[in-house]
Amino acid sequence: MLVVVSPAKSLDMAPVAITATAPAFQDDAIRLAKTARNLTLTQLKDLMHISDDLARLNRDRFKAFAETPAPEATKPAALAFNGDTYQGLEAKTLSDDGLRWAQDHLCILSGLYGLLRPLDAIQPYRLEMGSRLKTRRGKSLYDYWGDTIANALNAQAAAQGTETLINCASQEYFGAADRKALTLRVITPQFMERKDNRPRIVSFFAKRARGAMARHIVENRLTDPQDIQTFNTGGYAYDADLSEGDKWVFLRDYPSA
Repeated sequence: MLVVVSPAKSLDMAPVAITATAPAFQDDAIRLAKTARNLTLTQLKDLMHISDDLARLNRDRFKAFAETPAPEATKPAALAFNGDTYQGLEAKTLSDDGLRWAQDHLCILSGLYGLLRPLDAIQPYRLEMGSRLKTRRGKSLYDYWGDTIANALNAQAAAQGTETLINCASQEYFGAADRKALTLRVITPQFMERKDNRPRIVSFFAKRARGAMARHIVENRLTDPQDIQTFNTGGYAYDADLSEGDKWVFLRDYPSA
């Protein structure tokens, strides 16, 4: 089976001694970066709802985005992204064999790169999938990517001999996988916290748990979707009563301070 996760806004571009691979949609990333670099600071700020300082940082990133970047200007995606999901994934501590397995089974959705493998080389960027960046293909990145991401996931699944995808991405990012074009069964784990006898989703915890679920799949080389119900990292446990269809709920008691 495949597992997909979202990228992160924060990055750690410190160099690592790992050979990176080329993203499948590098040409699209170059095209989008060229579009974004033509925006003014005010336009970038409005597009991504960011501060003046972040707008300047990302303007400079888009201007520096190279068609053929030097290796030292890039980093493997799973090691470069540095948000909550990646604290759960902890790709830096995966074995070499684990990273190789992840390369074929773990996909990272990206507004700029479309779909990334863990070892695909990325340049520094920030461009959320929900951004309404106008291109010749439409008024948003959803328009730009169309059915490209879904078709790529279908092809990756076929190459691995699976018909199942575990969706550990946010709604914003998984929305870029056209469900009409996607031929796979999609199982979506939901991570909830029990507080005052009521289950609820807490975004911070859920993001980290999605990454931890992806790591659980990679570390254990899981291929049968039923096996993800064994996930217990951080005290979560599968809850059959709260689960419905292919939305599988994992519940734990709200962590004490």
